[in-house]
This record gives sequence, C-alpha cells and structure tokens, in this order.
Amino acid sequence: MVDLTTLANQLAEQGSSADSSFIFEVSPIPGEVEVLQILVEDREELPIFVSASDAQILCIAYLFKEDEVKEDERIVMNHAMLAANISIPLSSFAKIDDQYVIYGALSVNSSLDDIVHELDTLASNAVDALDSMRTHLQ
Repeated sequence: MVDLTTLANQLAEQGSSADSSFIFEVSPIPGEVEVLQILVEDREELPIFVSASDAQILCIAYLFKEDEVKEDERIVMNHAMLAANISIPLSSFAKIDDQYVIYGALSVNSSLDDIVHELDTLASNAVDALDSMRTHLQ
C-alpha cells in the first residue's frame, strides 16, 4: 500500500521545486481512511482528494451535488457525461451518494511523475467538466 504521508512529502517537494510547472498545496485529512487534499494553483475551487489501497491510488474531484442539477436537465446531463467519459484523458465521471465527481485511478506502482501528471490532468479535466455541465445546473 502507498504511504500517503511519504507521497504528500514527495508531492510538496515536487510542487515547490523551481523547475516544476505543477504548483499545489497538499493537506492531510485525518480520519478513519487516510486522505490527502490537493489544491492545484489556479484551480483551487476544485480540490482533489487522494486515497490509496493495496490495489490503486484514487484521485477524486467533487463537481456538484445532485440537487444543483436542473430537474428537467438531469437525463440530458447524465447522457452527456456518459458520452464524454471515453474522450476525457485519464479521468471518468461517477456519482458518490448525492455528489457528481470526476476521478482517475493509478497503480500503486506509479512513479511520482505519473501521479503528478494524473493530478494535473484531473484538475484541468474537473474545471473543463464543470464548465461544460454548467448549463445543466441551477
């Protein structure tokens, strides 16, 4: 299993290095399940939450709640999200309880560069997804 404390330190070092184009803030969230909150510079409105298991590293950005969707737009929006899933690099849409999310998963054997690339891509995809779904929201 990936040690999230070590990962947090590595990401903080990577994000603060002079040659890195990826600048972010990493904050551990205490709880039963270890989670990191990652804020990406210029995309802070959609933090990414990272957790790890024996099988994968999961990165999730929460987009909006179900009650924020216009009732008469829900079916159209769900269809648009499903249709967009294949064309979005390294990310997929899902629903967790009453929250729509966009997420990406990596192998626990992924390199730090791969994780940084996933986080950067997911942050961009989250902003793009929110922009494209905005017409379906109240």
